[in-house]
Amino acid sequence: MEKKLEQKNSSSMLEFVLMGFSDSPHFQWFLFGLFLLIYVTILVCNSIIIIITKLDPNLQTPMYFFLNNFSFLEICYVTVTIPRMLMDLCTKKGNISLFACAAQMCFILIFGGTECLLLTAMAYDRYVAICLPLNYISVMNRKVCLQLVAAAWISTIPFVIGETYHVFSLSFCGPNRINHFICDFPQVLKLACSDTFLNEIEDYVATVVFIMVPFLLIIVSYGKIISNILKLSSAKGRSKVFSTCSSHLIVVILFYGSASITYLQPKTSQSKGTEKLLSLFYTVFIPTLNPIIYTMRNKDIMMALKRLRTKLLK
Repeated sequence: MEKKLEQKNSSSMLEFVLMGFSDSPHFQWFLFGLFLLIYVTILVCNSIIIIITKLDPNLQTPMYFFLNNFSFLEICYVTVTIPRMLMDLCTKKGNISLFACAAQMCFILIFGGTECLLLTAMAYDRYVAICLPLNYISVMNRKVCLQLVAAAWISTIPFVIGETYHVFSLSFCGPNRINHFICDFPQVLKLACSDTFLNEIEDYVATVVFIMVPFLLIIVSYGKIISNILKLSSAKGRSKVFSTCSSHLIVVILFYGSASITYLQPKTSQSKGTEKLLSLFYTVFIPTLNPIIYTMRNKDIMMALKRLRTKLLK
């Protein structure tokens, strides 16, 4: 009996099973088509933004340098999640090895943390441009922009790798089914049969450092930006200045809102459906909205698209 239990424990350590959308078997192919369309849309739209911000001389500014990196980050972020979802929907199997699960969780946390920091850098850029316009060129020079982007990409890696290692060092001796479509931190932690108190503390520290602190810095930046905008005498001037940062503000509210609810709300108070819905929101639907928000609400991007279309049609 003891030997059988050991074998069961050993086998459960080899892989997890992502339940995904198995509770909606009649919608599997519809969801496959929907997520495939969303993935292609995200790839195409963000690639276009990357191309035009690289090629158009009028977009060679810090603001669009950050947007270029943000678009590349969005492509990386969805590539970690959606192709796996598509494969599971197609095969109707959710088996994922322990290593693949750890890798997916690690990349999700790295790209998610990087997005928080990059959004903060973008808010700082808007603050300097609007509140310190005379010093903008000297403050937001190319070296500073490169340092901010590098810091956003690199600073999350050591912490996330350590956090992932600590999670997968736990004992998983019970059910190996994850009632989710990705290997996200909270869901994997629920399956551990050893004490997870330190891991939960680590999770809250990471949430504070990479979500709450950047969000507070963004709030401070926009508080000063709005205060500066209100001082402008011209209503047209206020509208023009606010339009340059409204897209970024919308993205911040959508991303931070859903991420904060997911990682800060007590896990016992979330239903399975709510967890999946929130995860879908910030891993799939927000990355779909981001390029639309940045293009439709940005006159410079729209003009660059028209110029690019004119060149291609010649």
